Parts: sequence; C-alpha cells; structure tokens
Amino acid sequence: MNVDIVVPNQTRYLRLIGNIAEQIAKELDTNDHDPDMLAYHLNLVLTEAVANAIEYGGDEGPDKTVKVCLSIEDKELRIRVYDHGQGFDISSLPTPAIDQLNERGRGIFFIKNIMDSVVYHPSEDGNVLEMHKTLK
Repeated sequence: MNVDIVVPNQTRYLRLIGNIAEQIAKELDTNDHDPDMLAYHLNLVLTEAVANAIEYGGDEGPDKTVKVCLSIEDKELRIRVYDHGQGFDISSLPTPAIDQLNERGRGIFFIKNIMDSVVYHPSEDGNVLEMHKTLK
C-alpha cells in the first residue's frame, strides 16, 4: 500500500492527517499491535511530524504544501514527511524534561519512542523525516 498526501502548509489540516493515519492503522492486519493503540500512535506521530514541517519547514504562504508519504510493504510501515527548511541534526536534540509541562519540544521525543527507527536527512525534495515501524 502506498498513500501520498499533499496538504496546504496550514495547521488546520493536522486533524485530517491524523484521521487518515488512524483509518490506515485500523485497516492493518497485525498481530502484535492493538489496532486502537496503533491508530492513536500513528495519529500522534503524523500530526507531530507535520506540525514540525509546517512550523520549521520554511514553506510559508498560502500556496505552499507539506507532503506525506506512507507505505506498507512486507509488514514494514514507512512514513516520510518532507519539508524545505534549513534542516537540523536530529541526534543533537536533548531529551525533554518530562516533569515540566512545556508545550513545546516533545514531538521528536514521542516520535522516536513510538517508531522503531527515525532519521532526518536531505533529499531531492528538500529534507525528509523518515520513520519506520515493523508490523508483526
């Protein structure tokens, strides 16, 4: 399965992205994951990744977009979120202080803890946050 989504670079589309992720998760045939929990996790991962792409991705303006690609092959879920920002070193991000109720700075931490692997790197289309999860 391959699903490519392109939405305007506006936070009002985060709910739509999250809902799409939930519906895909609920349709997956997986033995090791509760479908509702997987749906919640994919919603969280995608909305956090897209929110970051919107805020830091460098594509401001009403005609700019965010691209999301989801694919599942051989029980491997792959999610890519593209941005056109200056990029950053994902390994240099500090672990947030969980006991502090900051509104910001926890998205990548959540993504890294939910997904099996997370990398951020340059691509032909700008930068890409690439996330993988094995579905057994």
